[in-house]
Amino acid sequence: MTMVEPPPLDPLIGDERLLGVDASVSDFWRFALPDVTTNNVRGWLAEYLVWRATGVERPVRVEWDAFDVLWGDIRIEVKSSALVQRWAQRQPSTLAFSGLRGKLLDPETNTYAAESTYNADVYVLAVNLAGREQFDQLDIGNWRFAVLSRVALEATGQSTLTWVRAQQLATAVVGYDELAAAIQEAATR
Repeated sequence: MTMVEPPPLDPLIGDERLLGVDASVSDFWRFALPDVTTNNVRGWLAEYLVWRATGVERPVRVEWDAFDVLWGDIRIEVKSSALVQRWAQRQPSTLAFSGLRGKLLDPETNTYAAESTYNADVYVLAVNLAGREQFDQLDIGNWRFAVLSRVALEATGQSTLTWVRAQQLATAVVGYDELAAAIQEAATR
């Protein structure tokens, strides 16, 4: 089966104008991404932090890849959670990470594998631990990263982990500055 490849695109920088509307790409970004507390944007920020920590030079994220970051030959999956959400809460959220296994897509047949598998070598489970009173969406010091090897995660057979369980299984639980070293360590296990 011949696949139709998407057209090549240069990453947008923000000052481009939307054709037919008096607005720029930056205007759209302010509308769609006004903060990093929403689940999808927080996840993208967590992926970005892993990219920055590892020094990976990749201009944009790729949607629907089997893993989020490729650092040399280390495949890294990134998941995120936070105590504070964008909606009103009775209590802080339970910190959990789902989707740790996934079905691989065969691009030749455009079909998914029958079995869900662990598709990365290292799993970085990132949390923003700030409560509502201390919350600053731009303070990376509020983030902690549990770094797990595939072997440790696979031994559980789990598709979802709580933060407590992730810390128990992790090679290391670190801040941003120690993240790259922790990923390298987990990749050797």
